[in-house]
Amino acid sequence: MRTVIVGGGACGASCAARLRRLDENAQIIILEATDEISIANCGLPYYCSDVIDDRENMIVAKPTILSDLLNIEVRLNSKVTSIDNNSKKVVVNNEYELSYDNLVLALGASPLKPPIEGINNNNVFTVRTLNDADKIKAFVKYTKAQNALVIGGGFIGVEMAENLIELGLNTTLVELAPQILLNIDSDMVCFAQNELREKGCHLIFNDGVKAIREKEVELQSGKSIEADVIILAIGIKPDTELAKNCGIELGIQNTIKVNEYMQTSVSDIWAGGDSVQVKDFVTNEPAFIPMAGPANRQGRIIADNIYASANNRKLSSYKNSQGTAVIKVFDKTIASVGKNERQLKQANIKYLKNIIQSNSHAGYYPGATPVVIKLLFTEEGKILGAQAAGCEGVEKRIDVISSVMRLGGGVQELIDSELCYAPPYSSAKDPVNMIGMSSQNILDGLFKPAFYEDLKDAVLIDVRPKNTYDEGTIEGAVSIPVTEIRKRYNEVPRDKKVVVFCRRGFTSYVACRILQQLGFDNVQSFCGGKNFYNVLAEDKKQQAVEITLV
Repeated sequence: MRTVIVGGGACGASCAARLRRLDENAQIIILEATDEISIANCGLPYYCSDVIDDRENMIVAKPTILSDLLNIEVRLNSKVTSIDNNSKKVVVNNEYELSYDNLVLALGASPLKPPIEGINNNNVFTVRTLNDADKIKAFVKYTKAQNALVIGGGFIGVEMAENLIELGLNTTLVELAPQILLNIDSDMVCFAQNELREKGCHLIFNDGVKAIREKEVELQSGKSIEADVIILAIGIKPDTELAKNCGIELGIQNTIKVNEYMQTSVSDIWAGGDSVQVKDFVTNEPAFIPMAGPANRQGRIIADNIYASANNRKLSSYKNSQGTAVIKVFDKTIASVGKNERQLKQANIKYLKNIIQSNSHAGYYPGATPVVIKLLFTEEGKILGAQAAGCEGVEKRIDVISSVMRLGGGVQELIDSELCYAPPYSSAKDPVNMIGMSSQNILDGLFKPAFYEDLKDAVLIDVRPKNTYDEGTIEGAVSIPVTEIRKRYNEVPRDKKVVVFCRRGFTSYVACRILQQLGFDNVQSFCGGKNFYNVLAEDKKQQAVEITLV
């Protein structure tokens, strides 16, 4: 049995390796259009700045390992130009034909390059291959570039901005949207935006590139930015022309449509990785979610199913994609899973939300840092999405929430999760437990949450100690410390929206419980507290400044 795999990235290499482990007698051929196979694409920004300083470390599996250890034939610089699914043959480099019993399309995706004047200038780079990174490093070194411009604020754009700054370049990031990292909500993304600014990155939102000239970029707004080196990171498009031309059915955004077993509409042709359509875990709707983890799992499932088909065994199915993701932004970590508010609104899904601030580990053990978690959920307690930000233990909490979601758990299961505890690592009530408990309190009607958008036209009450209030509060807030609220509750109006706040959100919850039991039904607790407010206020302040700077 001969399996031909088109593409040697995460999906293709994973499929080949798994299939060999299942079937020693299978003939496995990988056809890779470039001279690179199984590279660490996600590490490219860090290789550009020499955080990863050895090029060999960027190659996950060398062709010799695949051939010598796994007896897989790897043909580099071998571009499949057409597929004849009737005769079950592919044409390689327009030179020769190769027959197959099973064909795996792991075609991947290509960087988007819009028709902008100067887009093909020699100082404009994309970041998709190891050769791309080599060219960026060489260009920066030999031209002694000083000013860098990153176009696009997705994962690659933000990571490249960080690493260009690490190289000592004066770096600007331009994003057409009003924020970076569109998988993160506008409140939680403030942590990343503030961190970028603090480390020297200039951010420009709601603007695009009109033209690229020599050492200068003209924006749609008419502003001009000095740029010796330009990184284009506005997104990717699935490479599906080959599939389309042989009659394979395509889905949304020109992705390859596959069933749950990763089979295409054409018999004996399978597909996976960054070129396929999957189903969204939350909505169960078709989605394009190109990520390394799912690509690897899809490759493994395809191999399992090729073997199972040949041996009359049950096929394995790919479970819907959750979009679980994490990014390092200098000293901050931002992670997410599932849907955000914007996506839920677009899908017309009703939701509740909650935000807490907890510690990365026990507060009494040295070095604890804040972790802010945002949870989106239904009135029935089903989890729709989560985001977290902080310096330590952020991705751990999102991983746990992702696992609870995957296994069908909800808010109650976050409370019930039995997680590792020792003072250096967590608290007896982990932040995951805490977001569950706090969210269940909302579902039970024990308090009404308030968020940044709720502060407008509200009576603000600072329930922190008076001396803390005197050091700085939210503008317009009055001081009624929680220890005095039972005596001074008559100072709280009953006919207006009232928002109480503290440092992190717990004391204000206690104040809410007191006031609710005293007959107040108009009081809300500001989630995340004054600490979270400070992050949001700083971001808005800096955005106002940025509008006037360029």
